[in-house]
Amino acid sequence: METPDSGGSVLKRSLRKKVGMRNYDENLMDELIEKHLGGALKKRNRTREDLEKETETEAMIALCLGFPIDALLEEEIRAGVVRELGGKEQNDYIVVRNHILARWRDNVGIWLTKGQIKETVSSEYEHLICSAYDFLLCNGYINFGVSASFMSHMPGESIEGSVIIVGAGLAGLAAARQLLSFGFKVVVLEGRNRPGGRVYTQKMGREGKFAAVDLGGSVITGIHANPLGVLARQLSIPLHKVRDNCPLYKPDGAPIDKEIDSKVEFIFNKLLDKVTELRQIMGGFANDISLGSVLETLRQLYAVAKNTEERQLLDWHLANLEYANAGCLSDLSAAYWDQDDPYEMGGDHCFLAGGNWRLIKALCEGVPILYGKTVNAIKYGNDGIEVIAGDQIFQADMALCTVPLGVLKKNTIRFEPELPQRKLAAIERLGFGLLNKVAMVFPHVFWGEDLDTFGCLSEHSDKRGEHFLFYSYHTVSGGPVLVALVAGQAAQIFECTDPSALLHCVLRILRGIFGPKGIDVPNPIQTISTNRQHPATMHGALLSGLREASCIYRATRSRQNSAKKFTQRNVGPSNDVLLDLFKKPDQVVGNISFIFDPSTEDPRSMGIMRITLGTKEHSYNEESANSCLNSTNLPLPLYTFISREQAQELQQVTEGDESRLLHLIKNLGLKLMGPSALGNVGNSLSTIIASARRGKGRSRMSAGPQHM
Repeated sequence: METPDSGGSVLKRSLRKKVGMRNYDENLMDELIEKHLGGALKKRNRTREDLEKETETEAMIALCLGFPIDALLEEEIRAGVVRELGGKEQNDYIVVRNHILARWRDNVGIWLTKGQIKETVSSEYEHLICSAYDFLLCNGYINFGVSASFMSHMPGESIEGSVIIVGAGLAGLAAARQLLSFGFKVVVLEGRNRPGGRVYTQKMGREGKFAAVDLGGSVITGIHANPLGVLARQLSIPLHKVRDNCPLYKPDGAPIDKEIDSKVEFIFNKLLDKVTELRQIMGGFANDISLGSVLETLRQLYAVAKNTEERQLLDWHLANLEYANAGCLSDLSAAYWDQDDPYEMGGDHCFLAGGNWRLIKALCEGVPILYGKTVNAIKYGNDGIEVIAGDQIFQADMALCTVPLGVLKKNTIRFEPELPQRKLAAIERLGFGLLNKVAMVFPHVFWGEDLDTFGCLSEHSDKRGEHFLFYSYHTVSGGPVLVALVAGQAAQIFECTDPSALLHCVLRILRGIFGPKGIDVPNPIQTISTNRQHPATMHGALLSGLREASCIYRATRSRQNSAKKFTQRNVGPSNDVLLDLFKKPDQVVGNISFIFDPSTEDPRSMGIMRITLGTKEHSYNEESANSCLNSTNLPLPLYTFISREQAQELQQVTEGDESRLLHLIKNLGLKLMGPSALGNVGNSLSTIIASARRGKGRSRMSAGPQHM
């Protein structure tokens, strides 16, 4: 399971508190906002003390979201949000910025407008409202996500240009949605037959005992400022706080003495403090020294954790550290092992009810995705880009490549011209982390309803990461699911170990822990051992997608401001294009017809549905379509986006078009629209379908003049 970082929910320093809440409300900041800001902010008579209290509260909310209380982000400085740094204007800007952040976080399901901000901020700060709002919107700090209300704020036409995104993982999907909201024409090419990338929720168990198990990214690691938490709120998906109680057991199954546990945990954290002090003294000399060697030297120097029990317990904490860093301590630099600490999300770590696939499904809605398109080459230059996938060539103004690091390292995608040297050097230097899991569905929860985690010590240091920590997902998966984690050197050995041997090892550990308590450990109903096909981590990918969408938007605007404006053409599917496609619909029922991409039979693949109002029900044929072209009294054609699965469901309604329309709107939640309202998504989709029907050749996203 290859990953640049761990995505684990255990902190690098052990903070296994012994108390915690069972239930968790995902709206962590709502109570604070409601109490201090009065819910939805409205104009009201407020005292100076009220305003100061609100400003202080909004500053704390902004701090939780990663903004400094009394300073600008580097990105804000580069964006020139204020005319002069360090003065009164900057202070006023920060207050306005924090206010906008707090307003949107109060209700992430609505699209926050400048007009709404002006209701609560004096008109003398209008220029700062515009500056802060535009920065936050462009950089994905507000009005991002999957709320259904956002669709009405997306431009009906492509106004910026066209982008091909390679990869339908979290980064690609986040970028696609953001670019669509900015007015770009977008299509996503995905090599697999599913979206999600590192997120993969597997249905496990048997009839009556099914459970949703995340084999890839599985934990929302810190809810504050975490965009995944925002998506969960928008979808009203409950989150379960990972409770702090994590009992540890000796290799023979006996519980660890609490006093010894606290003592070794203190020693572990002190050793890490000493590493920090040592690298400050050594400076650059610490670059080539491993964290593992420094920790072992310090342990011997201070003569700590000398007896067997203490050493095994310290090994558990070291395994936990390897889990948090997704690598062996011998491979981690003593100088840089914790360089990502400033970017970690604050707040509790959570499980998402029903699996993280629910977020992927929502992110895919309204995004044109072509599955089974393995990209071989990307050609780029001043006249745009070409993305080659097999025998098809896709053209656009820009491309965003979101493939895994391993794909780039293997050079499976050819770039013409070659990538800049700095990028090639970065790809070469970056390495992979490694984590693995054994996911098990049992007949019942034998380990205790009140536990989310528990750990087991190892007799041998080289096996300290072998099934050292267990996660219980019974609160969110819909079944008795237990996942054993494997980190460090044990994760590497895991890759080439027979799955039956892995299961035998896990069951031996579990029976050693619970057998002496008189608890029978049954055989699991189903087991899956992960490998490099099940990658981890999530929120970093989503944030990178939002970041790159912002970069593309700024680059496009910069090009336009330099008088290299796009000559926008073919910004939406014209009536002629749609009429031509619907001459030979893929499916017909009554006056309703459907067209789909013939290159995929995926039930989730999107197509276009048309219903012609104002005519009698009759069988659709090419002759009737042609007759419409010459009619002076045309029927009214209305359209919507629909998946193959939804089209099949609609065709099962047998009571006529009126009943089908009712089902379409009430049961499927779809809306009919004219051809112009299909916008850039409709343009992309119709282009894809037309290209696929032509068979081999070039598939175009011709938003730029060079493609006309």
